[in-house]
Amino acid sequence: MRLRNVKGSRETIADNKYVVHDEESMKGKWSEFFGNTNPIHIEIGMGKGQFIMELARQNPDINYLGIEKYSSVLVRAIEKREQEEGMTNLYFIRMDAEYIENVFAENEVANIYLNFSDPWPKDRHAKRRLTSTHFFEHYDHILAPDGRVMFKTDNRPLFDFSLEQVPEAGWTLENYTYDLHHSEYNEGNIMTEYEAKFSALGTPINRLVAYRTKK
Repeated sequence: MRLRNVKGSRETIADNKYVVHDEESMKGKWSEFFGNTNPIHIEIGMGKGQFIMELARQNPDINYLGIEKYSSVLVRAIEKREQEEGMTNLYFIRMDAEYIENVFAENEVANIYLNFSDPWPKDRHAKRRLTSTHFFEHYDHILAPDGRVMFKTDNRPLFDFSLEQVPEAGWTLENYTYDLHHSEYNEGNIMTEYEAKFSALGTPINRLVAYRTKK
């Protein structure tokens, strides 16, 4: 997908109060940042923010951090966030997921959401997929013992790859479905912008939940 450059997006992000600008200094201190000991959930590759915004509205007792590396996308999430002045449990980080261990300490994250991630279709780029064993190793270092990784995609080859990667990484599939919206797991599901678009076209949505036993 080709991203359209949004003029002034970097400047908007640099000055915005809802974006954490010194994220690496927060490692191990996110409870201090939020001013409470509520669980911390993160969405990696949050896009325009519809999914994580709705989660934050519905769950004021959970702290949320949306991670997005593209400025032109993040600025759209900021626009939504600025309409929620009373919300205190949602902030954004502009960064590449590769460096996530620089930002979160061991056991600091309760849940991780991956929604409609870049499929990186070429085999030589498989390591870059957010559901590769490479990234599951990163998640293992920051996720709480009872934490979960939840992944949704319309891309069947990426989903099949992900189903193989979970056990290879030493994790366990709690559940999965090839058609979320017509399954028992759809109750309470919050749709992303892409999910709403693909669902309207009749495209099945794949979803899995994975966990592991903390060493």
